[in-house]
Amino acid sequence: MLTLWDILEPRLKRRRRPAAIAAPRPEPRQAPKAPPRQSPMRDKYDEITKRMLREHSVRVRKWRTSMSGVAWQVTYADGTISNLIEAPRPRGPMSAAVFLHEIGHHAIGLGAYTPRCLEEYHAWRFSIETMRRERLNVTPAVEQRMQESLEYAVYKALRRGLKRLPTELEPYLPKAQAWLVASAARAR
Repeated sequence: MLTLWDILEPRLKRRRRPAAIAAPRPEPRQAPKAPPRQSPMRDKYDEITKRMLREHSVRVRKWRTSMSGVAWQVTYADGTISNLIEAPRPRGPMSAAVFLHEIGHHAIGLGAYTPRCLEEYHAWRFSIETMRRERLNVTPAVEQRMQESLEYAVYKALRRGLKRLPTELEPYLPKAQAWLVASAARAR
């Protein structure tokens, strides 16, 4: 009994003609390539990143390309706890600030502060203090990001019915109230 392979095999063998063997061409002479040099700041960011992950027992689930992040914990059936984050890889002041903010959630303890906007405040404080201690550049853009993030956190808390705002967050209240009024006006 013939199979499909019995029919195709002779045809496949006919197609496979040996290629003409050509003499190897000499490689053009090039200077040996030096390994790419990494900037001293990049080395510093890499060193801080590794140290923070190790010190706070945090694992990166995903390096984000956007300037956003999230921190959470997973508790397994055997009681083991994994501290996880998603954040941008620190390459400059803004990405370092966001990364350290997410590390800050684990450093201060997830859920250690209530309301949630107070935890955000302490995570940002950890981030900025760590950047200053490590002599990383805290740019006006980083400070603006912190300001806007905390204003938004207070706005969300007010929108959800926060009764008493912690005193640390009072500087962020005026803008949050303005957003609350504007959103109420749009809803009408």
